[in-house]
Amino acid sequence: MNDILIAPSILSADFARLGEEVAAVDRAGADWIHLDVMDGHFVPNITFGPPIIKALRGSSQKVFDCHLMIEPADPFLEAFAAAGCDYITVHQEAGPHLDRSLQAIRGLGKKAGVSLNPSTPETTLEYVLDRLDLILLMSVNPGFGGQAFIPAIIEKTRRVKEMIGDRDIRIEIDGGVSPETAPALAAAGADVLVAGSAVFKGGSEETYRQNITAIRTAAEGALKAAA
Repeated sequence: MNDILIAPSILSADFARLGEEVAAVDRAGADWIHLDVMDGHFVPNITFGPPIIKALRGSSQKVFDCHLMIEPADPFLEAFAAAGCDYITVHQEAGPHLDRSLQAIRGLGKKAGVSLNPSTPETTLEYVLDRLDLILLMSVNPGFGGQAFIPAIIEKTRRVKEMIGDRDIRIEIDGGVSPETAPALAAAGADVLVAGSAVFKGGSEETYRQNITAIRTAAEGALKAAA
């Protein structure tokens, strides 16, 4: 997979008009819509749950990329699937039975992902690779938008790419993604870039389009240079 997908995180959108914001980034060129679900327990923030996602589903036909920063996740998988999530990603650190969680997600007919916090080694995924469609690497400590990018994640991305081999698994990066960090991430093997504040700054559909284009152009430029 060499195509770069941009997944705006609605955590940085205007929550007073969330449906309009999702529709705006859709028209502005988003490939996926990234949904950061936080519980105030696994991470120090609370966002939204299945009812909000279900209400937003009519605002875009793009892939709904649901990142569950909740503990436990398993009791809620069916609700998020029913709400319209296409990818459901759980945290490796949030439960004792990761293989069971991934089986459950796929059993609901959804793509299964696992997210790793910055300090969690990628080797924890060695025995579930055949159940994965996505690996999400956190490049900030999860819980809040607008944090500074952690540079060590670039090398971690390279190691994950090597570990995956020829498997059909996407590598997603979340946290501090911008036109400045996107080239190194793309060159290291990332193909889905989550961006919140870097996309939603400006507050209009035209600025969202410019911001998405800038991230995509920077990432694709790095791939062309490496080819």
